Amino acid sequence: MKSRREFRRACAAVLFAAVVASCSATWSRAQANGNERTFPQSKATVEKALKEMQAATAGRLPLLDGFATSADHPLERYQRGYYQSKFQVTAAPFGESIVRVSVQVTAWYADPVAARSGYQVLTSNGRLEADLLDQLADQLAGKSVLGGTSSQATSSRKPFPSEGSVSGQSSSKPASGQSSSGKTDQAEPTISAPVPRLPDTRGGFSSSLAQGLAEQEKADTHTEENKPGARGQNSLQVEAQSLEEILKNQAHPNNLVAVKKNGTPVVTSPSLTAKALFMASAHDEFEMLDFNRDWVHVRVSGLSRGWIWRNNLEMPESIPEGDVPASPVPVAAERFHVTREETAPFPGDWAPLRGKNVKIVSVEKINESEKDAGPQLKLEFAKSVLDKDYTELAQKALELSGIVVVFDSVDGGMIAAAFPTLQQWKAGKLSDAALWHQCFFDPPETFNESGAPASQ
Repeated sequence: MKSRREFRRACAAVLFAAVVASCSATWSRAQANGNERTFPQSKATVEKALKEMQAATAGRLPLLDGFATSADHPLERYQRGYYQSKFQVTAAPFGESIVRVSVQVTAWYADPVAARSGYQVLTSNGRLEADLLDQLADQLAGKSVLGGTSSQATSSRKPFPSEGSVSGQSSSKPASGQSSSGKTDQAEPTISAPVPRLPDTRGGFSSSLAQGLAEQEKADTHTEENKPGARGQNSLQVEAQSLEEILKNQAHPNNLVAVKKNGTPVVTSPSLTAKALFMASAHDEFEMLDFNRDWVHVRVSGLSRGWIWRNNLEMPESIPEGDVPASPVPVAAERFHVTREETAPFPGDWAPLRGKNVKIVSVEKINESEKDAGPQLKLEFAKSVLDKDYTELAQKALELSGIVVVFDSVDGGMIAAAFPTLQQWKAGKLSDAALWHQCFFDPPETFNESGAPASQ
């Protein structure tokens, strides 16, 4: 009996030690992870609070020093900093929630050698993550971080000074490489495409941080006003700010193009069948290297290049609409024209349109003596026909099931597109390359630059 009691006591001691060790490890991990925090509220409550403070989760950074680090170049060489945060909420035992936040900081790197310039990802030093978690705590506690019920909190918030600002710059500049919670730099995030231009969200930091900046600015202003000649100094500061704003505008590159809508494909070559590198978002900016009537050659980042359909871009003001380089390339509209349109059963054995009525558009070369126009110009002209006739197809969806473009020539061919595919393409859910992969080609090699059969 005695040995059995001793055995039970030993087992209990081992179990207790294991529980203590587990709790200590969990506590240590929580303390070491500055971008993760446990809240007593439920997961649904936390997610609702995150939606209410959504405007503060991304925006422009007036300065990078104190918010990000770079192992490659000095921060002074970076311009137009932006941050974008991502939250992950996990339900914890006893109705609590674990919130993890990651912040991606991007900026335009201006290298003395223009070919090396481009958007780059910087490493957040943890201050933004800690501040966003503080905002969430304030939101859950009922404080007005984004214009809620507490007028006192709202009135104390001050936006960060603008880039190049003369007054208040030293007071708002935190220690580089360290977050407000004392945490060290976070792991460098990865990126597969340029980060879009994010909304300019001012005042999107926690009330405690904004209040401290406001108090410091107020103290500096009060001190300056009590000095002799303060009025003259204030006027000089206003003039200096104006001059710096002019210099900043002059330094902005004049060869940037901006993407008009989300999901715009950046492709490997100026062809409608080219492979897409990635999908750009609205307001993404790229450096323009060259352009023609249909395509714009852009620098993606560093030595990476791509092509974007010109109609999807806002061109620089210095380039008039329709302007082209000195040596223009052939345009599809100058090679082909529509000769006949009719409604008839689909002239083929493609399953999506087999036995169904379609709109058949016959196309001929404007000058038959010209040599083969090539697959690219044929696809570009077929795209213009599909785009123009889609409205009629949508109005007669019960009568017509698709559009067929027939090139009446020795080197011609046929392209067929079903209505559901065109509907997704017009809604922006399919890129041009994805559209062609869902179309029917006869013969396929006629519309493929490599001569290999196209996707059917």
